[in-house]
Amino acid sequence: MLGRTANGLFWMFRYLERAENTARLLDAGLRMALTRDHTSAREEWRSLIGASGQQASFDAKYDGDFTGSNVWNFILRDKENSANILSTFEQVRTNARMVRNTISSEVWEAINESWMNLESQLKRPVAQGNLGKVVGDVRRAGTLVHGAMAGTMLRDSGFHFARAGTFVERADSVARILDIKYYLLLPSLTYVGSSLDTSQWDNVLRSVSGDRAYRWLNAGEIDARGIVEFLVLDERFPRSLAFCHSALRDDLASLAKLHHAQGACNELMREADMIMTDTTIDDVFEKGLHEFLIEFVNRNSSIAAAIAEDYRFTA
Repeated sequence: MLGRTANGLFWMFRYLERAENTARLLDAGLRMALTRDHTSAREEWRSLIGASGQQASFDAKYDGDFTGSNVWNFILRDKENSANILSTFEQVRTNARMVRNTISSEVWEAINESWMNLESQLKRPVAQGNLGKVVGDVRRAGTLVHGAMAGTMLRDSGFHFARAGTFVERADSVARILDIKYYLLLPSLTYVGSSLDTSQWDNVLRSVSGDRAYRWLNAGEIDARGIVEFLVLDERFPRSLAFCHSALRDDLASLAKLHHAQGACNELMREADMIMTDTTIDDVFEKGLHEFLIEFVNRNSSIAAAIAEDYRFTA
């Protein structure tokens, strides 16, 4: 497979995952803001901007005015925010057009129809009453595209590049959300690992669509340490860091087999896999959650760069 095509598939699914993850953050932020007083709601919107990685560009435009409508329209559609969801999904469609011959018609239709729907809805500012539908449609687009891929695409190099892009992006997103949200919730470092405000920790879980799974496994009990263990180490949850790297390892192994050669990405993946396999929740807190997550994000970024180098991706 040509590097340009592999690059298109890899980034198409990275952008798709990025748009979906941002929509999940918005959904969780809206739920939390609606249950808070004015001051607390503004703080929730502020934390959402921080978790989405758009603090600097938002401040440049709004100078710290964290009202809900400013935040969700900035994240969804603002032209001064190059990372807005509409632009991100446009990148999904652009890459899909570039690799049209390597994806099924069902995958293309799911992407194209979702793009036209979102473009129509985001032509004008979004009111609070419509926000839930817009966010739901972004999440639904991800579900439709992943379902179409799983049901119609050959398990060839293209399939594994697409999945590699998905899990690289998902791991990065969940690690960053957990890092930022966790420290925003701590009134003091002495509270690390303790049980804090239940609704806030529930919001962390909602940000990654893990609230129902976690509650089912833990009889409804919300516990900060348990949530960290669930999101970092539990391989049963498809958005945990451990699951993402396990899936990425398998896809990189499949690519190596199909191309009859292993590369630097496979070696880096093995090293990362050994670290995750040997890590316990006690190790995480002994090192420090922030330090652990930063190291994880850096390893994940190194793997992504090695994939591009090994398979000669084009810019």
